[in-house]
Amino acid sequence: MTRRSWLPDGVTEYKDRHGKPRYRFRKAGYEPHHFKSQPGTEDFRAEYAAALEAKTVKSIITAKPIIKGSIDDLCIRYYQSPGWKKMAANSQATYRGIIERFRDRRKASGKRYGDLPAASMTTAHIDDLLGSMSETPAAANNLRKVLKRLFRIAVKAGIRQDNPVAETDTYKPGKGFHTWTEDEIAQYRARWPVGTMARAALEIALNTAARRCNVATLRRDQLIDGKFHIAHAKGNNPAIIECLSETREAIEALPVAGMEYFLLTSFGKPYSVAGFGNKVREWCDKAGLPHCSLHGLRKAMSRRLAESGATDAEGRAITGHKKNATFIYYAAMANSEILSSSALANLKNRGLANRDEGGENA
Repeated sequence: MTRRSWLPDGVTEYKDRHGKPRYRFRKAGYEPHHFKSQPGTEDFRAEYAAALEAKTVKSIITAKPIIKGSIDDLCIRYYQSPGWKKMAANSQATYRGIIERFRDRRKASGKRYGDLPAASMTTAHIDDLLGSMSETPAAANNLRKVLKRLFRIAVKAGIRQDNPVAETDTYKPGKGFHTWTEDEIAQYRARWPVGTMARAALEIALNTAARRCNVATLRRDQLIDGKFHIAHAKGNNPAIIECLSETREAIEALPVAGMEYFLLTSFGKPYSVAGFGNKVREWCDKAGLPHCSLHGLRKAMSRRLAESGATDAEGRAITGHKKNATFIYYAAMANSEILSSSALANLKNRGLANRDEGGENA
């Protein structure tokens, strides 16, 4: 059994009975796991994330006695459900954070929410809870989404007859992350020239319209015949996207020899997803763009696509959005003057504009 320096923590290599290299995850307090995929692949990373996740859920389940029919009980049922198990590891981490904060939240009486009987929760209770989160409407909406799933399990399990979250209201979505303008993109490029990791990060993120986790872990073997092959997070929606000239120039100026990933730290190591987000924040601040973010580049490409006249389906083929409504929301900052001029140009090209000028309708 051999521990290779390039393998993740807890993973070792061994030979099976046929002499073929295999990989195994073993760590105190975690469930052991034998990998089906090879190191360096997306499937391997997903398996590794799931192996780490197994310990987290197991520790939650065994941490304290669970009261049958309580909200804690619903949470455990959710963690053990098929819907949870088929969810991507990064989505599990997000939802688990929301769930665990809710379970440990306390009422004015000091009673912990997790210990409350699920049957005792009313729509009014949940409305009051969500109403107390008016300063963070996005967080309130996310909590409502999670609670709706939890109480759906309560209905299925016969713990209650209705879903009390169904009748609650959502907060109106805010503008969310700032959408980069063309001037802001130019300002960032002026601060970070071609050849810097900061410039490559911007060009890749803008070109692919990918989320932070996809950009941070983008490998060179995902650029095939001049096109990026990306499985967008949140659904694993595949996208094949042409590498634009600005992006090609930026990545060709980076060191190549022995590098598996495009974006690397100053130590030559791939970024963690959180670490990459922090680094982009630093690069934006140094460029005088404290209000800009990595996710805003995803919205900027959506804006560009809308302004170029791309249909919703064409836009989603790049961004990986499942629904037209989501893409439209991301593209909402598109310049209305550009859109109106494009729309009228299309009418003219089809002979549907100015028909009353010298024509049969004059």
